[in-house]
Amino acid sequence: MSAGYHTSWSVPEEHRLDPAYVEAGAAIALGQAVYDRRSALGIDELALAERAGLSLEEVRRLEGGGTPPTLPLLRTLSRALDATLDVSIDTEETRVAFVPRAA
Repeated sequence: MSAGYHTSWSVPEEHRLDPAYVEAGAAIALGQAVYDRRSALGIDELALAERAGLSLEEVRRLEGGGTPPTLPLLRTLSRALDATLDVSIDTEETRVAFVPRAA
């Protein structure tokens, strides 16, 4: 395992065929990974918002799992969090990791 912060979301058996549940799980995993990396950097939500060019509300919604990610947003977050984003999506699990860039 790399030295990043990993978050995963496994879909319970009863929801494996529900695309909305799977998508929500991916958003939650991303939000947790953003929160973990932001915390590791020692910055608050406002600082991340400024770094990413987002509003404070957008960062809060993202960290709460309420924002479906887009590729441009993922690139923006990767830059703002000074990390490489590693995402693995499977039918049953989504793994998200922000791996700090080497100094």
